[in-house]
Amino acid sequence: MQGAVDFPLVSQGKAGFKRAMSIERKTKIAAQFIGAIPYSQILGMTLTEIGEGRATITMPYDERFVGDPETGVIAGGAVSALMDSCAGAAVMVHDSQPIGTATLDLRIDYMRPAKPGDMITAVAECYHMTRSVAFVRVTATDADASRPVATATGTFTIQTAKAAKP
Repeated sequence: MQGAVDFPLVSQGKAGFKRAMSIERKTKIAAQFIGAIPYSQILGMTLTEIGEGRATITMPYDERFVGDPETGVIAGGAVSALMDSCAGAAVMVHDSQPIGTATLDLRIDYMRPAKPGDMITAVAECYHMTRSVAFVRVTATDADASRPVATATGTFTIQTAKAAKP
């Protein structure tokens, strides 16, 4: 995957020992996740980091997604789509190894407009899981990473392989 950062993905096995997921498998999961969402491709999203319940996705500035022609600021809908996709990716690589997820709720606080021309980066962390719900935090920034563009908290449904068996 173009731009992907290479780092080990670790998960818990049945016996409680840690096993590293292969780079090929991690890349395949990431590619499938982004590839399954057509708007992610249209918005130019690139998954740059993934593993252990965390994900980072970037979205380049594109004039087609400007919400205010006078200022050149990207529309909030594009930012929310980025944050939602990043949160879902973080859920998919949580140690509980879910095989599916869907957004239940995503609360976004827009802090300031992203600077026109800057790439927007979303970083998500799946910080808690129950048997059927994942809880995620996301931050979106532009080139000034010290001042978030938006923050979000969300809940996502999860389906695990164990739950999928008849």
